[in-house]
Amino acid sequence: MFLRRGSSLEWHTQNEVLRVEPWGEHAVRVRAAPDALVQDLDWALDSPPEAQPVRITVHDDGTARLVNGRITVEADADGRLRFLRRADPAGTAADAHTAVGTPARELLAEKRPYTASPGPRVHSPRGAGTYQVEQAFEAYDGERIFGLGQHLHGKLDQKGCVIDLVQGNTVATIPFLYSSRGYGLLWNNPAMGRVELGADATRWVADQSRQIDYWITAGDTPAQVMAAYADATGHPPLLPEWASGFWQSKLRYRTQEELLEVARAYRRRELPLSAMLCDFFHWPKMGDWDFERAEWPEPSAMVKELDTLGVKLAVSVWPTVASDSSGFEPLRAIDGLVRDSDGGLLRHPWPARGDDDPYAPMAYLDPTNPEARRLQWERLRTSYHEIGVAAYWLDACEPDLPPDLARRAVYQAGPGPEVGNAYGLSTARTVADGLRAAGNDRPFSLVRSAWAGSQRYGAALWSGDIDPTFASLATQIRAGLNVALSGIPWWNTDIGGFMGGDPQDPAYQEVLVRWFQYGTFQPIMRLHGDREPHQPFTTRMTGGPNEVWSYGEQAYAILREHLLLRERLRPYIHRLAQAAHTTGEPPMRPLFFEFPADEAAWDVEDQFLLGPDLLVAPVAEAGVRSRPVYLPRGAHWIDAASGRTHGGGRTVELPAPLERIPVLVRADTALTDTRIY
Repeated sequence: MFLRRGSSLEWHTQNEVLRVEPWGEHAVRVRAAPDALVQDLDWALDSPPEAQPVRITVHDDGTARLVNGRITVEADADGRLRFLRRADPAGTAADAHTAVGTPARELLAEKRPYTASPGPRVHSPRGAGTYQVEQAFEAYDGERIFGLGQHLHGKLDQKGCVIDLVQGNTVATIPFLYSSRGYGLLWNNPAMGRVELGADATRWVADQSRQIDYWITAGDTPAQVMAAYADATGHPPLLPEWASGFWQSKLRYRTQEELLEVARAYRRRELPLSAMLCDFFHWPKMGDWDFERAEWPEPSAMVKELDTLGVKLAVSVWPTVASDSSGFEPLRAIDGLVRDSDGGLLRHPWPARGDDDPYAPMAYLDPTNPEARRLQWERLRTSYHEIGVAAYWLDACEPDLPPDLARRAVYQAGPGPEVGNAYGLSTARTVADGLRAAGNDRPFSLVRSAWAGSQRYGAALWSGDIDPTFASLATQIRAGLNVALSGIPWWNTDIGGFMGGDPQDPAYQEVLVRWFQYGTFQPIMRLHGDREPHQPFTTRMTGGPNEVWSYGEQAYAILREHLLLRERLRPYIHRLAQAAHTTGEPPMRPLFFEFPADEAAWDVEDQFLLGPDLLVAPVAEAGVRSRPVYLPRGAHWIDAASGRTHGGGRTVELPAPLERIPVLVRADTALTDTRIY
């Protein structure tokens, strides 16, 4: 039967130990293991919250109940758990969208066993104290599921999908979901696996783990759920003010003079520019984490000149380490390199400097080793931070490995199949810990991989090496909204896509213009890509031109106006940054985030809100010059182009000439004083 242990419930059988405990207001954490719970595996929940007043009842029939704020846990005598939205007694008010005196309702329940069923929790031995674990929940008709990081299936609502829990270029696994039933659930396990969002069950699977571990919260609005998630996994630091402006990049500026000349050209053209990125192979060897002086002879002088132009510099940082780099031996001496389960160090070939630019096997830094993090930061500090580099572009931090090698990786924290999904989290921590120790309380890094809790380290996720097409743009709109509901407030894409695009092709120019318009309203606005003519992947490669004047006069005029618009929006974005920091609210959000009582808003996946007051309707098809726009019920909306006010709760057809996309401002808000178009 269940026993009360302090503020927790525990259930012991010959085959399992189960614990349910409060974990923040309106939330509980559930852990289960075949033998004993591993207490120090906290992962995303590594900052235990303050103790909460809870009500626990254990009944003689073996059932039990735990009540913590809005959430109630009911446990039957067989250890099966149900999670309910606590009843609100008459005379109390929950919030604007919850009726007074509402009864308790089921949010989620562990799957009811059936004939020959192993039960809702399965632990299959894998050896060395690990198991393949499975956790099954009931499925519900009409439930919508969002979050889970960044995926390329092109869906906002992911009910019916099977989501692989693996990291990769263009895929960021964050195992947190938000349900339209009013709960958020974190699968607090960095193991490789999957989640099956089926019609008959929801099943989480970890291929190799030591225990089941999940966290669930109840909220009457999406904002309440996201606030609880931020409290549990960490609030994002404030965005540095400079980072809200326009970022210029390409693959790749090869020399100091080339990069500086682009920054000077923006100044000559009187175009706003906040940041430039120094891409890969600016170093002598992978693992040196420093400038190659033959190409970047005076990096300190470069940073100073950029500062006079009002431009910050971010530099690319890869986790790969060449055997003849300055970082290799110090890292090997502290066991700071990823090992191979087949023996020796894990290695994968990447380009190396040489007469023929040979590919050479590279080792990988192990960021789960605190000493390796410290050593890498010391290199970053002396090479970059001390001369004024403002941010770090943590590329290939999945890490970028073929699937078979990723499963052979052995980290200090454990085998790759057991802990590998948290590699990007630990990489972002390297920079955040270093910057905070240096007195910077607003750490910020561009990252290509993230996991639950990455936001607390100032991680700004970008969507990786995506295609330069309208179909890809449409996918990004939905992917970005799911990232927002995964707790990552600062998300961005390579405007125009990464994998090609001919600046002289009128068809691609239209893609670039529409993507740039969308990017103007993204949390981070960054132009990047490997434009044609494409070159082989070597240390000497570069892509075609990718500045705003590279796409013809018609496009340039449109892009210039959107750069100026972004500048006008920056005070608003700073207010959203403060809200993200204090409440966990994402700046970019689906319509239902602000209007959960509007049923129609839950079906809209090709529009979004930037904060509470700006509705954006991107164009993601060639030749489209008008589009339908749904206006959420409960507000009036002002067309930024025409000035006309529309009532909410209906769809209107709005012009979308090449020069602009439909954007509407919520009436009676401060943003009505900002000129959009």
